[in-house]
Amino acid sequence: MADHLSYENKSERQCRPDGRFRTRTCGELRPSDVGAEARLAGWVDTIRDHGGILFLDLRDHYGLTQIVFHDAGLRERLAGVSRESVLSILGEVTPRDAETVNPALATGEIELRARDVEVLSHAAAELPFPIRESHKTREELRLKYRFLDLRNPEVHEKIIFRAKVIAFLRERMAAHGFLEIQTPILTASSPEGARDYLVPSRKHHGMFYALPQAPQQFKQLLMVSGFDRYFQIAPCFRDEDARADRAPGEFYQLDFEMSFATQEDVFQIAEDVMFDTFTRFTEGGAVTPPPFPRIPYRESMLRYGTDKPDLRNPLVICDLTDFFADVEFKAFQRQQVRGIVVRNCAGRPRSFFDRMVDYATEIGMKGLGYVSVGAQTGTAATAAATPDVPTAAAPDSAAAAAPAPELKGPIAKFLSPEKQRELAASLSLKPDDTLFFISDVPALVNKYAGQIRSELGARLDLIETGAYRFCFIVDYPMYEIDAESGKLAFTHNPFSMPQGELAALETKDPLEILAYQYDIVCNGVELSSGAVRNHRPDIMKKAFEIAGYAEEELTTKFPALLNAFHYGAPPHAGMAPGLDRIVMLLLGEENIREVIAFPMNSSAQDTMMGAPGEVTEAQLREVHIKLR
Repeated sequence: MADHLSYENKSERQCRPDGRFRTRTCGELRPSDVGAEARLAGWVDTIRDHGGILFLDLRDHYGLTQIVFHDAGLRERLAGVSRESVLSILGEVTPRDAETVNPALATGEIELRARDVEVLSHAAAELPFPIRESHKTREELRLKYRFLDLRNPEVHEKIIFRAKVIAFLRERMAAHGFLEIQTPILTASSPEGARDYLVPSRKHHGMFYALPQAPQQFKQLLMVSGFDRYFQIAPCFRDEDARADRAPGEFYQLDFEMSFATQEDVFQIAEDVMFDTFTRFTEGGAVTPPPFPRIPYRESMLRYGTDKPDLRNPLVICDLTDFFADVEFKAFQRQQVRGIVVRNCAGRPRSFFDRMVDYATEIGMKGLGYVSVGAQTGTAATAAATPDVPTAAAPDSAAAAAPAPELKGPIAKFLSPEKQRELAASLSLKPDDTLFFISDVPALVNKYAGQIRSELGARLDLIETGAYRFCFIVDYPMYEIDAESGKLAFTHNPFSMPQGELAALETKDPLEILAYQYDIVCNGVELSSGAVRNHRPDIMKKAFEIAGYAEEELTTKFPALLNAFHYGAPPHAGMAPGLDRIVMLLLGEENIREVIAFPMNSSAQDTMMGAPGEVTEAQLREVHIKLR
């Protein structure tokens, strides 16, 4: 990764400046330049006075060069100059003594012997934090002085890296025949799943623009306009709370759309671009080769407990509800039961299992059950703390003939010898294996099982390192029951085409209708949602009618799109991988704010600029607003 994070320009030389402030950059000089005159400009990184000789490290966007001041007059001119002051220095490039060569620096074999110095700007004597240690400073202070934080080479390099990723994405999209088109920032409010940022209109009393949550309608209108393949690095604005992988307020995505395209057409573009990007910007990282796995939503929820599975974790969840249907065990009655088999786990100390039980109760579970198969005897011992347990297939004849494993613990007495054999055979339990049980109501059991799976993977060091494991989650339900209203609502994008089109909407139970909706997931992070779009007015009207929208409301909310579809719309599809999350994953960062030049804090505040802030009464009057 170091190659991509270097300040140096390896392939292009900079346009030569006129020499007023600099003739070369601080990352450019090499032994081949020895004897040449050069003028450098940049920030004072360090100053070291060695009694008669002063050493100064000068830093700019491209790197760092050591400057040596032998002349007493020049040293006097630097009196009062502190770190982070800005200087322009003229001197001769000379070789360093062998014992002072710094192999960690690209310029570490040379130094500049100063002949002249000009102080371009003084910095305050005291800085809010040491520049090179800014990442150790509390986040609020870093963001208030973000311009100083960004001078830290480690932080600076992340923004350079981001720019290179964006340039590469543009190159790949153009190679696939996509045309970059910018869509409006001021637009109309629409129900797309999050709160809008509203902008009052000065000219139109009482009317508001909205910042786009995504260029959704505009990119569909571009397809209707006859453009075949569109993309842009699109800014999106959503009034949402921050998370580690979600910046509040605004974010950027690689937004693209294709005419006359199927779901698989979109997947092939996404696979190619994501695979090329992740292999280009990682050193030896294992990246899922195309085609990426396609995992139906319901299967993902069952096997991984989430629709954002981290496939670096080898653990999978099994459904044990049917297995316990005829077992008289009160804790599992009228409950869904899941199981997770962990190989070679039984030998762990009791404290490991106790900590897992503690974790289960912390996340809201009533407890966590587990069965361990003895490594030495091949028999099984069961431990539980308010259990949960497995489903299994019918035992084969060999399993039926085998002796029942000896189970000890609260659950054992509820399992007959036949059920014990069935459990062991269906899950291929072996000596030293542990089977964990999760049991709860349908609305919670998958979520809890997914959290236990993730925690086991992390605590047992099962997560594959240095890998980027992709998959598509497909076949999302078109509708769901809204938790607050209890009514039918769109699960994902309301503009998606239902599978089965109009016939499905007219004949099927809405909760059984699947949509051509999909997500792309990498290492448990959702990079993008996408869909095959609903391009037919009759299907769109019916789809919105089921979700409780009257035709008049649809016409009011989406006038341009609905009107355009009456004039011949091609089938089209697309998606929009999140740029910030792509860069976050590539750099191995856990906080998305680390890869954004000027992020808001977790409370959606820009403490550097003072946003959001108050405005004057005159400004409010101009846009016809009165504060209540």
